[in-house]
Amino acid sequence: MHRGEIWLINLDPTIGAEIKKTRPAVIVNDDAVGILPLKVIVPITDWKDRYAVAPWMVQLEPDAENGLGKPSAADAFQVRSVAQERFVQQLGTLGVTAMREITAALAVVLSIEP
Repeated sequence: MHRGEIWLINLDPTIGAEIKKTRPAVIVNDDAVGILPLKVIVPITDWKDRYAVAPWMVQLEPDAENGLGKPSAADAFQVRSVAQERFVQQLGTLGVTAMREITAALAVVLSIEP
C-alpha cells in the first residue's frame, strides 16, 4: 500500500456526516511516515457539478490507470487515518497531476501552504 494508490476501503461504521460504506479512496500519506499499520486516505465519491466550486473536491476522470468506473471526486475534507484491515482491494493508481491537486486541496482544508 503506497501513496497514490486507489483502494476500495470499508469505512463503516461511521457517525453523523462521515462518508460511509465501502468505497474507493486514495492513500495520501508519505510512504516513509508512520510506524502503526495505518494509512491516511482521502475518500472518493461520485462527481456532482456542484463540487466544481468546492476547493477541497478534486475531480477525477476514470481511466485504465486509476481503475475508477465513473467521473469521481476526491473529498479532501473527509481525510482520515484508517487501519490497513479496512483495505479490501486495490483498484489503480493516480498520476502525478491528480496527486498534486489532492495535495493542494488538503492544504486548503488544513490552512497550510502547499
